[in-house]
Amino acid sequence: MANKKVSISEKTCSLKEVLDIIGGKWAMPIIYILSKGKMRFKEVERSIEGINTRMLVKELKNMEVNGIITREVFATVPPTVEYTLTLKGEKLLPSIISLHSWGQEYTV
Repeated sequence: MANKKVSISEKTCSLKEVLDIIGGKWAMPIIYILSKGKMRFKEVERSIEGINTRMLVKELKNMEVNGIITREVFATVPPTVEYTLTLKGEKLLPSIISLHSWGQEYTV
């Protein structure tokens, strides 16, 4: 097979933008956890082994800004915050599941 070079300019490549949104170490596990439904902050934190609070806050804010999740705050003491995937976030699930399957086959 001949190797073909593919020319992709940064302006037309959406892969860079996708990786900016979900390329972080914790983004895909967070999306996967939230695929199970609405969760409170501590539930998400407890579900992901190895993540610290500061990093979780950073990733959740990034995903909220990019429209992957929604954040709902309830006026309780202490404040209750719940996170859910948006439709945009749910559309990432097949890709994440495919990557997980690939990883199971080739990295284990």
